[in-house]
Amino acid sequence: MAERSFSDEVKKLRAGAGDIFEGEGILAITKALLQSGVSYVGGYQGSPISHLMDVLNDAQEILSELGVHFEANGSEATAAAMLSASINYPLRGAVTWKSTVGTNVASDALSNLASAGVTGGALVIVGEDYGEGSSIMQERSYAFAMKAQMWLMDPRPNLTSITDMVERGFELSEASNTPVFYMMRIRGCHVTGEFIAKDNVAPVFNNKAPVTPQREPEKIILPPYVYEQEREKIAQRLPAAIKFIREQGLNEHFPGRYESLGIITCGGSYNTVIRALQRQGLADVYGKAEVPIYCMNVAYPLVPDELVEFCIGKEQVLVLEEGQPEYIEQGIQTILRRRDIQTRVYGKDIMPMAGEYTGQVMLEGVTRFLLAAKDTQIPLELDMASVLALQTPVSDDDIAALMENLPPRPAGLCTGCPERPLFSAIKQLQEEIGPFHISSDIGCHSFATAAPFNLGNTIMGYGLSLASSSGMRHALPHKAISIMGDGGFWHNGLTSGVTSAVFNGHDGLLIIIDNGYSAATGGQDIPSLVEPNLIASTIDAQRPQREQWQNIEDACRGAGVEWLQTVSTYNIEAMKHTLHDALTTDAPGLKVVIAEGECMLNRQRRIKPLLKKAIDTGQRVDRARFYIDAETCTGDHGCIRLSGCPSLTIKDNPDPLRVDPVSYVDNSCVGCGVCGTNAHSAVLCPSFSQIDLVYNPTRFERLRHGLRLRVRNWWRDRDLRRGERARL
Repeated sequence: MAERSFSDEVKKLRAGAGDIFEGEGILAITKALLQSGVSYVGGYQGSPISHLMDVLNDAQEILSELGVHFEANGSEATAAAMLSASINYPLRGAVTWKSTVGTNVASDALSNLASAGVTGGALVIVGEDYGEGSSIMQERSYAFAMKAQMWLMDPRPNLTSITDMVERGFELSEASNTPVFYMMRIRGCHVTGEFIAKDNVAPVFNNKAPVTPQREPEKIILPPYVYEQEREKIAQRLPAAIKFIREQGLNEHFPGRYESLGIITCGGSYNTVIRALQRQGLADVYGKAEVPIYCMNVAYPLVPDELVEFCIGKEQVLVLEEGQPEYIEQGIQTILRRRDIQTRVYGKDIMPMAGEYTGQVMLEGVTRFLLAAKDTQIPLELDMASVLALQTPVSDDDIAALMENLPPRPAGLCTGCPERPLFSAIKQLQEEIGPFHISSDIGCHSFATAAPFNLGNTIMGYGLSLASSSGMRHALPHKAISIMGDGGFWHNGLTSGVTSAVFNGHDGLLIIIDNGYSAATGGQDIPSLVEPNLIASTIDAQRPQREQWQNIEDACRGAGVEWLQTVSTYNIEAMKHTLHDALTTDAPGLKVVIAEGECMLNRQRRIKPLLKKAIDTGQRVDRARFYIDAETCTGDHGCIRLSGCPSLTIKDNPDPLRVDPVSYVDNSCVGCGVCGTNAHSAVLCPSFSQIDLVYNPTRFERLRHGLRLRVRNWWRDRDLRRGERARL
């Protein structure tokens, strides 16, 4: 399953030569892969390219018609290893994942791939999650490209450039026998537009026309071949790549009126540069600029001759490179000085050393550069003071008013999330036993490190929480606690966590949250999914159907775990007792608690269509809802601090003699019951009640409801009459 289906959009992938293809960047990349004769595709989901995996999955019918093999890989390393098919055979392959964390996971396979070199074109489509919209530590793919000698493409974010560069990327890979990174930034993944399509191309080799197995020992990653491979990277592959980039014009030179100046930028930043120049009156909405621009759609390697030709005759150039270190700026400086080109190079001296070059940052930097230009009078629509004034579009008073009237909404767990009651149980248990050291992991559960739970000390990597607690377990007052999700367990946690812990006699507690999906990346299927989803399953229709594909409990027992319990996350009392037993038992070895509860978002996507169909066809359906009795609520709000559910909020107290606002359950409630269970488990005020909403009630239920209504109305009218008599 995925958070949305692309079943309608993928029909556009059948477009032929001359058709106008409209859509967003992710869909355009898929079309470009099919136009390039790709033989196999795979990857691992992650922002901002999760939807690329979803599109590929929904397009399996078209892929199979062409003879293209598709896999949803178990990890980024698995995906990278797929590309070994292109080492010996002329098979074009593409894989995708989130960078830089995905590239880190895949680094071993990528380094070996880059060392051996490829025969067929090999493309790694990385979702560059860098900048203010990022969800990870701030690093770039550029360093890995330089280290491994893989070329890095960074196309201009319009659909024509995006699709053209996919096809040229395969050609560049084959011309230089080198795998290529194809970098897609967050905005580029979702940019919309159109381009002129080409016919899809079936791969030359597939299951009907197989390749002939062949062995090339010189491509094996062992001495003495590795020494020749290293020499070949620099002596042959690099010059071949530079020659191809230059001859095919992959980088673009846009001339301008002010020829003594120039701007050098990567393709991904091109639109932001044009917008900055436009705001200064130096470019139009179509991208025609009055300052010359050298746009590097291939960010690595640099092409010395092109850079020299661009800079000759220019007094100053501005190098725009997001992040640090300034690899590109240093490379350009070296190229120019070796050729004795004395053009002044501006870069990180006037641009921020770190961080994304947003519209405001770019406008400030470009303005500083234009003002610093010697002997050049360039009319600017905004002076520096006006540009700086745009930094804060609202005043401090406006911000204070917003903070006073709008509650902060940090990222957190969804309404009804099965992980919330687990952390409520841990928080209650911590009050009894004392503080815990908790090694957290990548996934939805990492939000528990924030308010209101504030649980978790470290996050080291996907599936690495158990491994990260191993070095401190001997120095803690209680057993070390590690938490990972089912996605992290299958990605890396079983081998580097559970198996290693059993082998080393780790006596800590591992909590595996089994919500049935890779929920944090969009709800994709995982090996331990309970049932294929009816909306958009990633299960191959040809595979045999089972109630459960692979079992986490069986995997743990197979790895040697002896103390293991599976508990429903919504049963807070049972969870507290189980965790208490795991932390206090004298039983040796690793303790594993599987906290089981289906991801509520996916559950709602699964059951809502079924409920609607049942209601529309007249079937009886009941749905639980919860409410808080305002007269009973103490206004302590301990329920909110213990749960943090988005549907649990506050409202004005209806009692005029009480000033504290009362808790309130809004209409986003999904009826999971955690708030009431918390109130009971933590002995809070008894203000929670459950209401069962009944659709299409039976005749008996209608009669019973009518009788109850008449009785309630009779008692109400009697009380009103008594009140009237008392006032008289």
